[in-house]
Amino acid sequence: MKNLHSLVDQLESYIPKYSLRNPSISNSTVGWQIEHSLKTINQIVHAMKKSEPNTYKWKFNFNRLLVLDILNKIPRGKAKAPKVVQPEGEITENSLLESVKKVKENLSNWNEILENAYFNHPFFGDLNKNNTLKFLILHTNHHLKIVEDMCKN
Repeated sequence: MKNLHSLVDQLESYIPKYSLRNPSISNSTVGWQIEHSLKTINQIVHAMKKSEPNTYKWKFNFNRLLVLDILNKIPRGKAKAPKVVQPEGEITENSLLESVKKVKENLSNWNEILENAYFNHPFFGDLNKNNTLKFLILHTNHHLKIVEDMCKN
């Protein structure tokens, strides 16, 4: 969990550059990348808290095995963010700071979430708490690297 908090802090450090755009890296802005990452965390934590842990059933999923356990990274340009986690409306420094605050509040009681709480990922299927944390770290790191690359040039 410490790693995820650190990644959120790193995203937060790029908020002053929210309007930066680098089309050679991404068609979006730095702010879009940050907001998408934060929105993803919030949506997933919310889903985990609402899930029924007693209904979780592990099923083999090759994509999950490949990305979460073998590659240990999300390849760039291979998937499109689901609409539910795509930022909408104007992204501002203040809106991003509010999103960071919300994420930190949501993550503050992560330890209270049961081990078999889960959410359904569109490519990886049902992810329990352990695999969800792995995914959140990989996903946040994926977008952080995009932000870093956008800010280099």
